[in-house]
Order: sequence, then C-alpha cells, then structure tokens
Amino acid sequence: MKRKEILITAAVVAILGALVYIQVRSWQKFDWHRFWAETEDTRKLYLLGGVALIYFDYYLRAVRWKILLRPVKQTTASRLLAPTMIGFTGLALLGRPGEFIRPYVIGRKENLGMASQLAVWIVERIFDMGAFGLIMAVNIMVSAKSLRRLPGFADSTTRSIAGFHVSSFALFQIAGIGLLLGVAVAALVAFWIRKNPTAAAQFFKNGLGKVSVKLGEAVYHRVHAFGEGLNTVKDFGSFLQLAGLSLLIWILIGFAYLSVMHAYRAHWPSHMRLSDVLLLTAGSVVGGILQLPAVGGGAQLATIGILYKVFGYRKELAISCGIMLWLVTFMSVIPAGLIFAHFERVSLMKLERESLEEEEKALEEG
Repeated sequence: MKRKEILITAAVVAILGALVYIQVRSWQKFDWHRFWAETEDTRKLYLLGGVALIYFDYYLRAVRWKILLRPVKQTTASRLLAPTMIGFTGLALLGRPGEFIRPYVIGRKENLGMASQLAVWIVERIFDMGAFGLIMAVNIMVSAKSLRRLPGFADSTTRSIAGFHVSSFALFQIAGIGLLLGVAVAALVAFWIRKNPTAAAQFFKNGLGKVSVKLGEAVYHRVHAFGEGLNTVKDFGSFLQLAGLSLLIWILIGFAYLSVMHAYRAHWPSHMRLSDVLLLTAGSVVGGILQLPAVGGGAQLATIGILYKVFGYRKELAISCGIMLWLVTFMSVIPAGLIFAHFERVSLMKLERESLEEEEKALEEG
C-alpha cells in the first residue's frame, strides 16, 4: 500500500474512532464487560444463516445483471458471480470509489465497453431504489399497528408543525407515504427518459446549466446514459423478472437482518418480526450513504441509533448488534471476494483506479 493510502486509511480510522468515543462519552456510563458478554453469547448458527442469505443475494444480483445484458450479450450468472463479489468487496474496502469496479470487471470479462456497463449499473440502481422504496412504504402502512408499539414511538410526544400536533409515528407514516409517491414519480420520470433520452437530458441540462455549466453538462451525460441504459430492459417479461428479482433481493436482506437479530437469544425478544427489522434495514441504507473506506460509519451509527432510541434497548446491546449487522450484511463478502480476485488475478487498488478512469472516459465520450 502506498504511503498516501496508508495516511488516508489511518485518518479515516481515527475519525471513526473519535466519533464512537464521543458517542460513548455522551452516554457517560457504558459497560464494556456487558458489551463483550452479549457479543460472545450470540448463536453462531443464526449469524452463519445471515451470511448465507447475503451470499445468495449476490448470486441473485448476478442473475439480474445477466438479464440486463440480454440485448447485447448472452452470458450466465455463474460467469458474473465472481465480478459481482469482487465489486462488492471493493465497495466494502474502498468505499464509494470502489462502486465502479463491478461494471468495469464485468465489461472486461464479457468484452463490453464501460459505457454500456455504466448504463446497466444505473438501471440496476433504479430497480433497487424502486424495490426498496416499495417494500418500506408497504411495511410502514401494513404494519403500522405493531410498529406504533415500539418504545421510541409509543413514548414519544407530539410536535407542532404548522399549527398541527403530530406524533413521531405519524411523521414516520408521512415519510412512508412520501417514499411510495417518490417511487411512483421516479417510475414516471424513468419512463419519460426512456422514451426520449436526448430531450430529457437537454431539459435537465438547461435547468441545471443556469446554476453551473459544468454541472449541467455532467447531468446531461448521466441522464442520457440512463435513458440509453433503460433499453437494456429487453421486453415486458424482462421487466417483470427484474422487478421480481429486485423485490426478492431486498426481502432476503430483511430476513438476513432478522437472522442476526435472533442470534441474540438471551437478550432479544422472541416476538421480533420482519416488519421490525425492515425498519432497521431502512436506517442502515440511509446511513450507508455516508460510507467511509474499510470502516463504514454511517450504516452502523444509524442502526445503533434506531436500536437505542426507537427499540429502546441497552446501549451495549445496540452497539453489539449494530456492528454485527454491518459485519454480516456488508463486510462478510470480503473473504470470498478476495479469493475470487486471487483466481481472477486482479488487484482491487488497480481495478479502482482503472474503473474510475474508464468511467470518466465513458462520460466524456458520451
């Protein structure tokens, strides 16, 4: 590892350590003995079950990418599994800069250009956002009665907004309805962009170009790439397959969370339901936007905060479970990804640099 990379990693670790230290100090009392006892007392079979579900999710992602490649390339999910796991390993170890490793490695393996794989990646993102938003919104509306009884919602006071007294759970429900409407609007916008990508890209360029010409140009290329990428959905049958796979992927992630939660048999209530852990999944996804290389950060802090403030669990248990969820659902790919990288004879650091270069080149050519 280069000296610059060592310094950056050390700085990131120091920042995260400082954040955790400040959080623990703010609680004043933290029982480290209880924390380690609760962590060691987990049922390992449940943790392995969570890892197995996450690994199966990576296979489903490879199947989904195969369907998106149908218009230009016939391949198999087994061929795409290694690049998929290498890509997610890069994301776990390198943070957001590693996001483009997966489309780059797949493009190189299947003799396809980076631009075409970026289009596939963008379409995959929209299916993920749509499936995740739909599941979360439906969960909030259908399971409102049980979610309302969670300590953080049941004991909350009402707030005055524009003259109306609204409870914390009511705000949560409003957010769920807004999320569902957002998914519907995103679907309509995606349909419009697919129908006429050039006109849509020009529309966004004209609007954002008034703020910054460079920003307008960048958005123009990305919107146009997204519109062209939507053509990777071959037909309505493929759309249904992609939608079904996306929903299944996120439901399995929910079950992986549930498996980890039930690993804490001596400390966790037996009535923990899928609807409850989907709330944790939502917090983790939102917090994951603030992703630091190798150490994460946002996802763990968001999950710990929900466990402590909404579910009402002890600080030690919330931190233990939050870290365990992150390890099982996000970092567990690293061993398999590094093994695949060894057999594929690739370097993650080199792939990160090359993928970013190809991504910039693809946008310029666009």
